[in-house]
Formats: sequence, C-alpha cells, structure tokens
Amino acid sequence: MAVEVTWWGHATCTVEDSGTRLLTDPLFARRFAHLRRRRGEVPPPEAAVADAVLVSHLHSDHLHLPSLARLARRGPGTLLVVPRGATRAVPGLRRLGLPLTEVEPGDEVAVGPLRVRAVPALHDGRRLPVGPHRSPALGYVISGAAHTYFAGDTGLFDGMAEAVGDVDVALLPVGGWGPYLGHGHLDARRAAEALTRIAPRAAVPVHYGTYWPIGMDGIRPHEFHAPGDEFVRHAARLAPGVAVHRLAHGERARPEVAR
Repeated sequence: MAVEVTWWGHATCTVEDSGTRLLTDPLFARRFAHLRRRRGEVPPPEAAVADAVLVSHLHSDHLHLPSLARLARRGPGTLLVVPRGATRAVPGLRRLGLPLTEVEPGDEVAVGPLRVRAVPALHDGRRLPVGPHRSPALGYVISGAAHTYFAGDTGLFDGMAEAVGDVDVALLPVGGWGPYLGHGHLDARRAAEALTRIAPRAAVPVHYGTYWPIGMDGIRPHEFHAPGDEFVRHAARLAPGVAVHRLAHGERARPEVAR
C-alpha cells in the first residue's frame, strides 16, 4: 500500500503515506456561521491526529480555528502549514501554540519522510468578508511512496499541469456549500476536465455533500447531493483511465499506484 486517503467530509481528508499522517483543511463542526452539516457525523477523535495539517486558504470553512484548537489539544507538536501572510490576517493562529510555517507556491516543507510542495490555486484566498488580499490560495503536492495532490479550492487555470507535476492521486473539489459556484471553483464537470490536464492515476472527489446553508434545504438540493456521482460520470467520459474513488464520509481508499 503506497497511500491511504480518508474523507471526513467537505475538504477534510487524512492522507497516510510512509507511516506519516497529513490532514487537509480540518473542519470538525456540526454548525458554523450560516452552515450546518447535513450529511455524515462530525469526524471522530482519531481524525484530529496528524503529523501535519495543510491549510489551503483562509476562508473559515478551510481555516477553522476551533477545529485547529482540537488538534492542538490532541497533538501539540502537529505542524501547521498555512499560506504566506496567514498569521497577519488571522492572529488567532499564533495563540494555538502549534509549530507553524507559512508557504507560497514553490515552497517545500519536510514532514518526516514526506515532502510537501505548495502549488498555485485559482481562488480568492482572503479571510472574508473583510480584510485585504494578503494570502494566496494554495494546493499541495505530497510526495512519498506516492504523489498526492490536494487542490484546496480552485478553478481551472493555465499551466495547471506544469504547476502540479506528476500525480498519482488527486483530491479534487467538485461542489461547494451553496447552490451556486462562481469563479475560482470546480464543479463536477470542470473537476473531470482537470483530470485531463493533470492525468492522475486515481482521484477522490471532495468538497461536496457535507455542509449547506441553514434554511436552504429545498433550494436546488441537487447541488448538494449529486456532485460526487456527476464527477464519476464526467470522469468516465473525459478521463476513462483514471480510477475514481467516490467515498462516503469516514470511508478510506487505498488507490493502486505504480511507482
């Protein structure tokens, strides 16, 4: 087994490679702001165990301070990797007491035997709704026994394949937390098109079917339930050589990768 991926819901995944656990964009809340979790249980305590946490951008559903505090209580040595400028925009990061490093596209961080490289993402990375644009939105490529790409939030962009490089497994956002996706996002079809650019051996759809705005259950519910299945369908048509693992919340996949 080269790599194991567990999807906890939204953009939160555990990637285990070479005996090392990395956690992406942890969100361990049943409800926050105007959103509530409509599918899947809040991740169990073992989800908050990681050697490092990779934060893709500063939006509160990706950089969620109470969830990071949960990690700090369980493992105060967990390395927190955040976009450049994050600690200025979100001062509460320093108060967590976790070791922290800020990165921008092209930077690399060692986590045990793994190398983590920050790559660009096409997305507004500010800490909305206020604040200047101080931090880039990022994806990450984790290199160990496999190359695993966590895209964060992104749209399609020129040079995507060159920026990401050789990929075995791609964790791609295919939906959102509301009925409309604007610029700087992938829907199911655009995520399948991303497969044609980066050519991974396997893919896991994420960032869908978890949170939804309170009071909007009856408004275009298709946008909540369907993106995972639609991604499978579009991927079969556009990138038939990619093995797609559509996971339930808390489910694990062990993609076959040849290295």
